[in-house]
Amino acid sequence: MSDLKIEELDLYEILNVEVNSSVAEIKKAYRKQALQCHPDKNPDDPNAAKKFHELSKILEVLTDSSARAAYDKVLKAKKEAILRHKELDSKRRKLKEDLEAREKGGIGRHKEKSASQLLKEEIERLRKEGSKQVEEEIEMVRRELEKEFANNTANDGSKYRIKLKWSAEKNDSTNGGYTHEILHRFLSKYGDVQDLVMSPKKKGSALVEFKDKKAAEMAVDFEIGLPTNPLKFEWIGGAPKKNLTASSLVKDSDFESVTLTKMRQAEERKRLIEQMMREDEES
Repeated sequence: MSDLKIEELDLYEILNVEVNSSVAEIKKAYRKQALQCHPDKNPDDPNAAKKFHELSKILEVLTDSSARAAYDKVLKAKKEAILRHKELDSKRRKLKEDLEAREKGGIGRHKEKSASQLLKEEIERLRKEGSKQVEEEIEMVRRELEKEFANNTANDGSKYRIKLKWSAEKNDSTNGGYTHEILHRFLSKYGDVQDLVMSPKKKGSALVEFKDKKAAEMAVDFEIGLPTNPLKFEWIGGAPKKNLTASSLVKDSDFESVTLTKMRQAEERKRLIEQMMREDEES
């Protein structure tokens, strides 16, 4: 929490809640903002992780009764000082500023320092102890994002499918220099290839499905194929929208079972595709 100067911020204003808001209201406001700024929802924002971290630290202070009381004292003193300063005319304000500059270690300054010091001690305590409430809220945000990702994936099953094209004459036995093996070698370096189907009827055409968006986007952006016969890429259904990535949402405990399941599915798809191609050739 040392990278976030709590005493200089209005935490209530950042969360868009009232000073007298309940802990439940503060948690609700936190979840709303955390879901919006989570790094998985903002892959192109380099500051997303920092924003999410800062929100968690703000929640930590406002859900701990001792830390919140210490913060409220500092915030109240700060607002009262600003109000008094505004009420002074320019001449009296100048005299006040000169007096404060000479009164180093004065009573009023000592009280302000004590309140600020108390807040720093509370923040340090939270840093060492951690906050179970904050951990629970972060876990709730993670589950909500996981649910949202699952829904988006179910509603858009073709977003990682791409049509490949290259030059090839109708009677070209080499199919322009491309085979299933060659295409797979070119494409698999960007990530897991779920399906790869060479068109059995039309030369110079194939369909590929990637496991994740990043792999598909990298293939479209960077792959050339054979220099003498470049590949052309066309998204099926249009390029995918910016969305959550599954990698950061799958729990570590689930990773092994998910991976094994996907491997079995990939093998089964491969066998079906090869069988389909053999039948097409025989016919």
